[in-house]
Amino acid sequence: MASQSIQQYPSQLLEEAVNAFAKLPGIGRKSALRMALHVLRQPVEEADAFVEAVHRLRHDVGYCEVCHNVSDAGVCGICADASRDSRTVCVVESVKEVMLIENTGQYRGLYHVLGGIISPINGIGPGDLEIASLVERVADGGVDEVVLALNPTMEGDTTSFYIYRKLADFDVKITTIARGIAIGDDMEYADEVTLGRSIVNRVSYQTI
Repeated sequence: MASQSIQQYPSQLLEEAVNAFAKLPGIGRKSALRMALHVLRQPVEEADAFVEAVHRLRHDVGYCEVCHNVSDAGVCGICADASRDSRTVCVVESVKEVMLIENTGQYRGLYHVLGGIISPINGIGPGDLEIASLVERVADGGVDEVVLALNPTMEGDTTSFYIYRKLADFDVKITTIARGIAIGDDMEYADEVTLGRSIVNRVSYQTI
């Protein structure tokens, strides 16, 4: 007699919720089950508010037309802030690095979010990133310094060198964050003091 398949969850809807949570980065099925059960125990109003927040995040949040940072409007709050140094542009991999640098309180310029780094092994080339828009931004004038604040990994260094070559013919100072962050480390795991000092003590890209 053939054995019957064992249903893993008492509810098909619960299983679907677990599968959805498990798609989040760093979330295994056990954690996904805990999240699903937590939502199930919440008042309906709170669960609905959670769903609405996720829906609005996906459908209503956009990207700044200047720097490509996450924004609720056409231009993000940083680019729209007249007190910022608009002549200095810090190039970062993602929105996450913008928040990390902002938390240091040591940088008052603007940003340019690439949306990733060059990684041939992952099929990501220069054309997949916001590099052309950075070149256009510099070519339009008004930028005195470009700070390359990418993670000191092989992919990060490759991307920095590519950008350096693309901007070499422009009259713009190109710097990089100081190596207070060890080679191979991720900026996400650097403390705010170390990251802040790396920004303040940035050096000419040609000297690294």
